[in-house]
Amino acid sequence: PARAFKEAGHTVTKIEMEKGKTVQGKQGEVEVKIDESIDSVKPEDFDALFIPGGFSPDQLRADERFVTFAKAFMDDRKPVFAICHGPQLLITAKALEGRHATGYTSIKVDMEYAGATYLDKEVVVCGNQLVTSRTPEDL
Repeated sequence: PARAFKEAGHTVTKIEMEKGKTVQGKQGEVEVKIDESIDSVKPEDFDALFIPGGFSPDQLRADERFVTFAKAFMDDRKPVFAICHGPQLLITAKALEGRHATGYTSIKVDMEYAGATYLDKEVVVCGNQLVTSRTPEDL
């Protein structure tokens, strides 16, 4: 997905707890170098938020800085894209209530408890703001 954003002319900034760190994709097939730490960025500096799947969302949701960051995008009605387990961060941010969304099947119940209407579709667009998919292959 980052490649698609870049090809469309957008700047992609990868954010994690520590700038310069390298993280691996869930399957080990992708290595991503982190551009900025969460402490050095503000939601108002970005036009959209992309939350990848895999194990990262479960780790990020345990850190209030990431939860607050994601919630700001939802509150400000900026575009938010969440793939696979990505909606876990939005669950913790209490940002899914009343929204249609999808995600990896193992988080379906969590999404419903958070107030979302879970749709078992490849991609769900809600309110021209939130875009979710079940897996990267669905895109």
